[in-house]
Amino acid sequence: MSFDRKKESGLPSSVVSAETMLGVIETLGIVPFFENPIPRYSIEEMTARENWFDGQENLSLTPWDWKIPVIQSGDIAYGKFLWGGKAAFATVEWYAELMNWRRSLPKYQPLPEQQQILDYLEEHGAIGIKEIRGLLGVKKSAADALITRLQMQCRVVTGDITRVYRGPDLHYNGWQVSSFCTPESLFCTEALPGPGGFPFGEARTLEVDHSPAESLDRLVTHIRELVPDTADRLILKMLQ
Repeated sequence: MSFDRKKESGLPSSVVSAETMLGVIETLGIVPFFENPIPRYSIEEMTARENWFDGQENLSLTPWDWKIPVIQSGDIAYGKFLWGGKAAFATVEWYAELMNWRRSLPKYQPLPEQQQILDYLEEHGAIGIKEIRGLLGVKKSAADALITRLQMQCRVVTGDITRVYRGPDLHYNGWQVSSFCTPESLFCTEALPGPGGFPFGEARTLEVDHSPAESLDRLVTHIRELVPDTADRLILKMLQ
């Protein structure tokens, strides 16, 4: 899928529901949520203007809410892992490539406080910002920064998002609470035994059979095919 930069309206406004949003992510493989230095390469820019957040009273008709069923599909990684900590989506296939690359870099090795969160996840499975604050005795801004850094390391993803209903009428105004987990706990599965001993379903792993440098090359090549007029230095900036 390539994007025609000559169209005055940019990309077709193809995101009009949770289902179409999921379809776009599956087609692209990896895509930022918000507008960014690569023109028209974001869920925001692919969303019909009337369905974006600005001025939208019914938030169930926006990508801000549609991301919840997309995450709950179980096949999409969502987190702050592109552009130095901005929200993005990726299929398991392309997230595995990014993870292979990022975890090889010295700058993305967990620091002691970050490792405490990973140890908590190993024991409890999931964590929220409130739990991080209690665990480490830090303010919300520091907890947010820690979990963002772990997402950039590809050691943590958003596991689930819960809608918050408030007031006597239980009104939903877009307030959401996220929980976080490791990508391995979210995506890695084993084939289950079925009738006659034959496996039911397929095993799924985040392991790849090539080097981190090759993963980076695959990512750059893939994104270049999506946005062919974009300089490699810009793609690398997004991924590093």
